[in-house]
Amino acid sequence: MRHLIQPRVQAIQLSGIRQFFNLVAGRPGLVSLTIGQPDFPTPDHVKAAAQEAIAADFTTYTANAGLLELRQAACQFVADKYGLRYTPDEVIATVGASQALDIAFRTILEEGTEVLLPAPVYPGYEPLIRLCGAKPVYIDTRPNGFRLSAELIAPYLTEKTRCLVLPYPSNPTGTALSAEELENIASLLKGRPIWIVSDEIYSELVYHGRHHSIAEWLPEQTIVINGLSKSHSMTGWRIGFVFAPAFAVEQMVKVHQYSVSCTSSISQKAAVEALTAGKHDAEAMRAAYAERLEYAYHRLTAMGLPVEKPDGAFYLFPSIAAFGMSSFDFALDVVENAGVALVPGSAFSEYGEGHVRLSYAYSLDVLKEGLDRLERYIQTKRRRP
Repeated sequence: MRHLIQPRVQAIQLSGIRQFFNLVAGRPGLVSLTIGQPDFPTPDHVKAAAQEAIAADFTTYTANAGLLELRQAACQFVADKYGLRYTPDEVIATVGASQALDIAFRTILEEGTEVLLPAPVYPGYEPLIRLCGAKPVYIDTRPNGFRLSAELIAPYLTEKTRCLVLPYPSNPTGTALSAEELENIASLLKGRPIWIVSDEIYSELVYHGRHHSIAEWLPEQTIVINGLSKSHSMTGWRIGFVFAPAFAVEQMVKVHQYSVSCTSSISQKAAVEALTAGKHDAEAMRAAYAERLEYAYHRLTAMGLPVEKPDGAFYLFPSIAAFGMSSFDFALDVVENAGVALVPGSAFSEYGEGHVRLSYAYSLDVLKEGLDRLERYIQTKRRRP
């Protein structure tokens, strides 16, 4: 029966992040700096709202697109934070940002269309694109310090281009784009038959100034993806959002309806609390991440590992090219000889080769121990003839 499995599904591999995490999981004494999981608890008032919803037996289906009060709260949140103007009929509450991406791609992509991805890039996009019969086209951002630009995009535009993914702040590099950079990209794409899928899940974790969305300049062509996993430490609650023109949402909600009906009613009630009373909950977390960033960045540079300083998110992407090893071999050697787990850069496309990703969504004590071990490993490698 194996031959009856859909070939596109058979061709999909587990995420390189998860592959490496699973490979080294369970090793005694290992310090893992791999997963982008906030180490803060969900705020107490958000948990209390969920408990109240359970006690009130709010355990039925909701509207497919989500509770009206949640969609209203989501619209108000992005208006207050980022100056984006949406109405409730332009929003869908989804099962995390991952499902939001899935329904967006399945709604706009067709067989043979192309999707531009700035590389290195989060590995979750390519499988969804390929399942739609579309083709991912990678744009190498390394020569530009991992920053996508209109100049880099222009040569890749063809009649088959259907979509550009803008995943900023970036996983794995932490890069964020400025208002000027986004405006230039918007000018390049304005009026073309091209969607922009702007994945802004790290929008509340920008360290200088505020987050900018390309939807400020090009709302009619933009599908904004966001959620509460990173901003409110609610990864397991699975609350994401799609913001898009009403005509696109009308089509996306059909895909959403037949895949999940609606997201969890309890999670939706918790999300209302997070977006209203918890509008500024991310600030304390962001301050802690900023402190960790400074510590980890200076430790890596002192070790002689070249690394671009991130603008947001909670990842560093240092170069390990000087060691003459593949990123996978380097990461595995660090696990075996230093007891530290990092993610090989190759997990983020071939353009991540020569780097490793370090997550600083861990306490300073954990970071210190992990970086102490990494430093000893690097000193040992450099002493060898």
